[in-house]
Amino acid sequence: MKLLRDLLDRVEPHFTEGKLKPLFPLYEAADTFLYTPATVTSGLTHVRDGLDLKRMMTMVIVALIPCIYMAMWNTGYQANLALADPEYLAGLGLAGSSAISAPGWRGAIIDALGIGYDSASLFANVFHGALYFIPAYVVCMTAGGLWEVVFAVVRRHEVNEGFLVTGMLFPLILPPTIPLWQVALGISFGVVIGKEIFGGTGRNFLNPALTARAFLYFAYPAEISGDQVWVAVDGFSCATPLGLAAAEGVAAVTGSLSLWDAFLGILPGSMGETSVLACLFGAVVLIVTGIGSWRIMASMTVSTVILAALFGMVESSGNPMFEMSPAWHLVTGGFAFGCVFMATDPVSAAFSDTGKWFYGALIGVMTVLIRVVNPAFPEGVMLAILFGNVFAPVIDYVVVRANIKRRLARTAS
Repeated sequence: MKLLRDLLDRVEPHFTEGKLKPLFPLYEAADTFLYTPATVTSGLTHVRDGLDLKRMMTMVIVALIPCIYMAMWNTGYQANLALADPEYLAGLGLAGSSAISAPGWRGAIIDALGIGYDSASLFANVFHGALYFIPAYVVCMTAGGLWEVVFAVVRRHEVNEGFLVTGMLFPLILPPTIPLWQVALGISFGVVIGKEIFGGTGRNFLNPALTARAFLYFAYPAEISGDQVWVAVDGFSCATPLGLAAAEGVAAVTGSLSLWDAFLGILPGSMGETSVLACLFGAVVLIVTGIGSWRIMASMTVSTVILAALFGMVESSGNPMFEMSPAWHLVTGGFAFGCVFMATDPVSAAFSDTGKWFYGALIGVMTVLIRVVNPAFPEGVMLAILFGNVFAPVIDYVVVRANIKRRLARTAS
């Protein structure tokens, strides 16, 4: 490690004063990623919190570890199970085919290494799923990281560590069969349009990862939605539980999938957002470290449960989503993932404590409204959080003005 430290120290003058000075943000990013910054404050300081941005982003990554594991295991499990028994998801919208196979180069690697497609094998499932998740993650970090460096060089500031979280969140909310070029295109849109044009991390009012997914959702709906993309096997397709419930009724889901399996995340869906249990682990980490707001999580959950229960009391012969119970709303789709990791984004969420209650409640209400009233978008969480992002500044403004008005009333003579 000393050899590497000496090498970085020798080349530093070229980036601080030499011809490579415009590329100093690139050098600084590599240096501070490997070592603690050498430049520190020498005078008196007023420290409110010892948690800097880099440590904050590191803790978010730690909170995401169970979701990352589930992204690989469940993707591989669903694919291996389909290869072993093509009819296993008949109750979840199977589009039958006699030519089911492991697709392309991934199948070639598995066959060459002799790993096999045993769904009972932990390693076989994780390895198969990793062949989908890791390439998406690498493409995401490469394309998005390139844009981060470009804007850092142009603006002559440090490369912000915030992208480490965006680059991890984005592949987790994608279906396993998403083409890699669309991953690069989506993260480019999210970073550039969703964040950098507003000034970068800390100035964006939309969550970059959700902005990227929303772009793909509307630009390439066949690859990001519908019933053709959720199991990573050629010749096999099935709907997600929410999509099936919207099309055929809640009984089609509850009759073939248990609430416990949905809680654990053993069902088709985006790679890293199916497991409520994994998301709960992340919630504990974020709340204990003070990074994620428990107010937002609680208000979003409570408002979802209340509105879903109210809709359940309404009879609607033409819309089966009215019959979905609050419990199923909580364990299907990306509700738990969005509630824990997306809605609590400290930049795009409401800032005031009171505003967080209203912000989370707004997202929960919008989630149920989109899912139930408009079943053409059965997921709902993504659009609801983006809707909440837009209204977060207004919510904070109203809360602050109300506080000022109350204080003026108390101090008036």
